[in-house]
Amino acid sequence: MTDDARFEDAAERPLRLKAETAEDVTVLAALVQDAILSSTEMKWEKGHRRFVCLLNRFRWEDKVAAKTRGRGFERVRAVLSIGDALAVRQQGLDRSVLDGDTVLSLLTLAFEPGEDGAGRVVLTFAGDGAVAVEVEAVNLVLQDVTRPYLAPSGRAPSHPD
Repeated sequence: MTDDARFEDAAERPLRLKAETAEDVTVLAALVQDAILSSTEMKWEKGHRRFVCLLNRFRWEDKVAAKTRGRGFERVRAVLSIGDALAVRQQGLDRSVLDGDTVLSLLTLAFEPGEDGAGRVVLTFAGDGAVAVEVEAVNLVLQDVTRPYLAPSGRAPSHPD
């Protein structure tokens, strides 16, 4: 027998979400949109078949509450891990960007299906740069790893219609 849900069960906690389907990836994409990261905070762990990024993600899930309560918008450090990775390629990011400490702004995350569940996870950055991770299967994890902090800009990201 299961217990009824309690009000406390909805208490704010760090996110830890897993994507195992293309539809799941769209949920993660909404949460990482407008994340910023240093180019040095992306790592291809070939031996572990994993590509990881340490992001400063905007807390979209908190935007309405922050606005309603008149408090600042927040960001949080989060790890995006792409498992079952076979290869990593980049486009539009020259070597100096990847080797330096350049700050990148993540516009979107998408899954492009291939055959038999395989495909490609594409991270698209402002300025037309992209990183494509060839995967054997959809296996992504997004996990907050710090407490939220006030967004330095004090504003929510916005996009023209």
